[in-house]
Amino acid sequence: MTGTGDESFIAAVKPLVDAMGGELLAPDEAGPDDVVLSWEGADVVAVRLPQLADSLDHILAAMERRQGKPLAELDRKTKQEVVRVLEARGAFSVRHGVETVASALGVSRFTVYNYLNRDKQG
Repeated sequence: MTGTGDESFIAAVKPLVDAMGGELLAPDEAGPDDVVLSWEGADVVAVRLPQLADSLDHILAAMERRQGKPLAELDRKTKQEVVRVLEARGAFSVRHGVETVASALGVSRFTVYNYLNRDKQG
């Protein structure tokens, strides 16, 4: 049974775990790749991190919520800004990252590469 302090700690980390697409588990359910968080000397909660590809989907969904409409409906300049943010967050190091982003933005892979190259030439 968790104490009130533990519940406060879990409530504090939950938005971060949700934002990255992770999952909260009881510490005794943690696997070798999970991260167990301790508070005041006791294991309180375990976090199962998402696979990289799942993280990209989560990041895209969060960006869409922030924009208030589907990414495909954004104007070209805003799509270019989205690509810059995604590049900074490592989205294109994920297998099929360019394809995933192109699909979300409603553009071709070639267009995403153009956006990336335009930044490097600037």
